[in-house]
Amino acid sequence: MTLELDADIKRLSGVGTSGAAYLKKLGITTVGALLYHFPRAYEFRGNVKTVASAEDGETAAFILTVNAPPSYAKSRSGIMIYKLPAGDGTGGCTIVFFNQNYIKTAFRVGASYRFYGKVSRRGKHVELSSPVYEPYSDKLLPLYPVYPATEGYSSVRINKLISSVIDREDTVLPENLPDEVVASERLMSRTEALKTIHHPQSLYAVGEAKRRLAFEELFLFAVNVRSTRKKDDTAPRAVMRGCVCDEFKAALGFEPTGAQKRVMNEIYTDLTANADKPPMRRMVSGDVGSGKTVCAQFGAYVAAKNGYQTAVMVPTEILARQHYEDCSKLFSLLGMSVRLLISDLPQSKKNEVYDSLLSGECDVVIGTHALITDKVSFKNLGLVVCDEQHRFGVNQRETLLKKGDGTHMLVMSATPIPRTLALVLFGDLDVSVIDEMPPGRRAVRTAYRDENSRDKIYSFIRDQVKAGRQAYIVCPGIEETEDDGLIPLEALTSDFSAEKYGKEVNKRKAAVNYAEKLSVDVFPDLKVGYLHGKMKSAEKNAVMGKFERGELDILVSTTVIEVGINVPNASVMLIEDADCFGLSQLHQLRGRVGRGRYASYCILMANDPGQNAEARLKIMESENNGYKIAEFDLKQRGPGDFIRENDEKIRQHGALKLKMAGALDDAALLYRALEWAERYTKEG
Repeated sequence: MTLELDADIKRLSGVGTSGAAYLKKLGITTVGALLYHFPRAYEFRGNVKTVASAEDGETAAFILTVNAPPSYAKSRSGIMIYKLPAGDGTGGCTIVFFNQNYIKTAFRVGASYRFYGKVSRRGKHVELSSPVYEPYSDKLLPLYPVYPATEGYSSVRINKLISSVIDREDTVLPENLPDEVVASERLMSRTEALKTIHHPQSLYAVGEAKRRLAFEELFLFAVNVRSTRKKDDTAPRAVMRGCVCDEFKAALGFEPTGAQKRVMNEIYTDLTANADKPPMRRMVSGDVGSGKTVCAQFGAYVAAKNGYQTAVMVPTEILARQHYEDCSKLFSLLGMSVRLLISDLPQSKKNEVYDSLLSGECDVVIGTHALITDKVSFKNLGLVVCDEQHRFGVNQRETLLKKGDGTHMLVMSATPIPRTLALVLFGDLDVSVIDEMPPGRRAVRTAYRDENSRDKIYSFIRDQVKAGRQAYIVCPGIEETEDDGLIPLEALTSDFSAEKYGKEVNKRKAAVNYAEKLSVDVFPDLKVGYLHGKMKSAEKNAVMGKFERGELDILVSTTVIEVGINVPNASVMLIEDADCFGLSQLHQLRGRVGRGRYASYCILMANDPGQNAEARLKIMESENNGYKIAEFDLKQRGPGDFIRENDEKIRQHGALKLKMAGALDDAALLYRALEWAERYTKEG
């Protein structure tokens, strides 16, 4: 039976109108969307332990035989407690359930079941509390999928629904890759890959399914962005002629870096190309402080010299004001008129801006989403600049571009990403990289340390606080109990070891628990706060406000502080379990310090990280160039980290969300997908 992937999800048995409403919240409206709703993690129920070898606090699977019917009693608080005696020959185990009346008849005495849960051991007494279970057979799968879910539609329910479709022996999905590609790359068929990713027979099988599905995503994504580029290549352009730029260079008052000069030349070449060329579509990527804004200002200058206006769209009013102040100083020297347009302006001021844009008096307008309202019209818009471009949707950018004829576009990104990878992921844009920092910028001193140095590190942080500075401490997790025993999809690489992974997870610091420990046991005299992504916006803003005002000495956080946080007084960044992060992410975190006039330090803590991970961390000690770090990370860990970290940005340039490619650890596969896509788009 060949599945109709476009079929409405309500056609599946048991979904109904209410079920469809819940699934829609997860982006599932068709059978195809259901099958591409991948597990976020797996419970590794293949790590079967004996009762005798079970360690207190570990999560594991056990094959146990039920010895007697469950006993039950009501607690003082009214909770019904059911205790099921079982064992495996090496010892006995009590299995405890709460308020589950069906337990009375759920088990057959003498039968064996696979139980999976967290162990509690007191001496010889072993207990499993509320484990999941299933009748034992040699056909039980070692990996049990756990799905992104929503209130009202659980992961278990999603699993059952997917099973009703995928487990049929006659289920066949139409192939969406050319047969030549599947054969040459030795990929699983689409049907086999989807069946495997949902119900894998082995760790190796998951790896092969990931490889196929990641290749599929990248191939289709690349075809899509190249098709978009072909459409742009036929569009008319705002024609600009060459001009003398000496006065711009003189007004700057400093010598641009070699990288800035190269990028400005690329922009100049794009803007002044022949009339038969398509409009500029260029992304400028560079570290914070590398000088991207100057390159955009140069583009606005060239546009103004040709009688065109420039619109600079930024995501926040604070950033808009910063850009306005910077641009006003420079452009006033060049006789150019600059205006600010944000929602916070009085209506009379907004009307003045509207009039100046329509009359052509205003050369450059800097604003937020206010620029795309119907009230904004230009006399001759020639260039659109989007800062932090991933914060804007495609439709928003297109709306602004359409306010001119053949308008050129320049987008800016502060995330270092290897140029070769950027050309794949942003195939509808030309990519400029500013891989050189202006002279005089103070580098953050970085050191890799292990557990033996912990007391010295704590003393160093205390000394910095005494000197009036502040410190960040970053942890990989939020709370120690979150996702206990789960293996994330991206962790299932070809060299995955369940035992090693379990030990790594158990040692990792979690922000909430660690902040409590620090405030009580280590820094009781200092003000310690914590921050993580699951906090409400108001809570996050309140905590960050305290840190910015100096009301907190130490902020313990997850990677939520990776971008957009600017506290010049912070001089120390301690990253716990640094081997859990990609190098590019460590570089971004390191960028939160060194933003003021004080010497700043980044300490990478990792205990027994392994030879490869230790070598990676030591690179951070000597290298401050974000692009060199990113290139090394790409070679060592593959493109998965970059795809996950830039997911929102990437989606702005293609109709496909790269779900599986974010779990990819094979950079070569990414480039082969690009090569095949180029071949087929040329032939098409």
